[in-house]
Amino acid sequence: MFNLFKKKSEKEVLQNKYKKLMAEAHQLSQTNRKLGDAKIYEAELVMLQIEILD
Repeated sequence: MFNLFKKKSEKEVLQNKYKKLMAEAHQLSQTNRKLGDAKIYEAELVMLQIEILD
């Protein structure tokens, strides 16, 4: 209840973005492999940013 006003950290935001990109990549890989690979590349760039924060 008290987390309602708590802001997410930059790491949490990036982790959510990574998770979303990987889900999109999985969906796209079933129909268009090239677009799926592009989403995976974007997700890996986000993962690098997460690693830099650690």
